[in-house]
Amino acid sequence: MIALDYVQSLRQKVGTQPLILPGSVVLIVNHQGELLLENRKDGGWGLPGGLMELGESLEQTAVREVKEETGLDVRNLQLLGIFSGETYHFTFDNGDEIYSVTAVYWTKHFSGTLQVNPNESKEVRFVKSLPPTLKDEYKDYILPYYPSILETIRTSESM
Repeated sequence: MIALDYVQSLRQKVGTQPLILPGSVVLIVNHQGELLLENRKDGGWGLPGGLMELGESLEQTAVREVKEETGLDVRNLQLLGIFSGETYHFTFDNGDEIYSVTAVYWTKHFSGTLQVNPNESKEVRFVKSLPPTLKDEYKDYILPYYPSILETIRTSESM
């Protein structure tokens, strides 16, 4: 909530003008090769993640957001890429504009009990295939990497 408070305080100063907002998402894959997704309250399926809070690193943001949204503790995060630019410019119904800068991580190392945070999502679960209501931005974060992640898991477990 600190990140949202920060954004709201900026909005009081700049109105709906574009803001650059950094954040992180995590591809969490279990040993069956299933990907953890959440049916987000703001519509559609996506990855656990969110906005950076003041003083955090992108990796700390990823760890905190996964815990808040899924109840899981993640470790051994591997950075896959940073997504930014015109493609990640969004205008919301209220007129607010943002350019998101998103760090995408992945891990197969997690512990804890999977649980839904009702403030964030309607459902969280591991899936074998991507749902048709997966938001486009999350496709960008998943599709370039998921096949090689599955191959990494398959080869590491056969050793």
